[in-house]
Amino acid sequence: MAGAAGCVDRSPVRFPMCVATAPPEGCERVLNRDPPPEFLTRPDGAALAYRRSAGRAPGVLFLGGFRSDMTGTKATALEAACRADGRAFLRFDYSGHGESSGDFLDGCIGSWRDDALAALDTLTEGPQVLVGSSMGGWIMLLVALARPDRVAGLLGVAAAPDFTEDLIWARYDLARRRALAETGVVHEPSRHDEAPTPITRRLIEDGRRHLLLGGPIPIRCPVRLLHGRRDADVPWPTAQRIAARLTGADVRVRPITDGDHRLSRPEDIALLCATLREICTAAERRERGPGDL
Repeated sequence: MAGAAGCVDRSPVRFPMCVATAPPEGCERVLNRDPPPEFLTRPDGAALAYRRSAGRAPGVLFLGGFRSDMTGTKATALEAACRADGRAFLRFDYSGHGESSGDFLDGCIGSWRDDALAALDTLTEGPQVLVGSSMGGWIMLLVALARPDRVAGLLGVAAAPDFTEDLIWARYDLARRRALAETGVVHEPSRHDEAPTPITRRLIEDGRRHLLLGGPIPIRCPVRLLHGRRDADVPWPTAQRIAARLTGADVRVRPITDGDHRLSRPEDIALLCATLREICTAAERRERGPGDL
């Protein structure tokens, strides 16, 4: 990433991904009793695994991170909270992730956005609050831009729009860029997984077609952005950059002083659930109107 003097940050590349940790108290019933997934088959043949809970509107659609899946702590904790509130909830795996079909190497920001749009269009009804974790925060914004009439609110958790350009490409030296151009894929060590992280030329090139932070982001629904100040994967000022680009009036950033990228500690989960309830309750009030009891 370019610094103040025009230099490029060549520090080790860290990838915005979410890793499941031990569930907070109260979530074990979701993890231990996870039913087999259902599958949504897209016109191109991709089969997207999903789990859905019925309930009232606005529903909640969870969008996971890079190389993550729908069994992570945040997704299951939010599902438990929504069930307790009688609220509809949907979680799913992007193609090439988790229990969905496809090869991860074939995926990119555009295809994963299309997966999210297919889930929203086919598996949900009425207004939805989107919760985007890490890369899911980028997908969340892209979906809101594509379906403004369906989105009642956004909740970003260490949201990472433009990470392919700002956090990967900008930190590659000339040799690494040449290797990616020539071979189509490079593998990077991961702090979160024993297996290396594959980065494809397709991921970088497609990401450039979906960059958001270079100009206004015309989203007007309420937005809440939670971000840990100790996030070693996605710098926490990213949340401030997002907020500065959003054109809506109801945008709030909540920095978490000792929070890391995963934000999966019990206190993080409690804040996440409380913030989601705030967004959903406000959306219900707007839907009822000032004259309704």
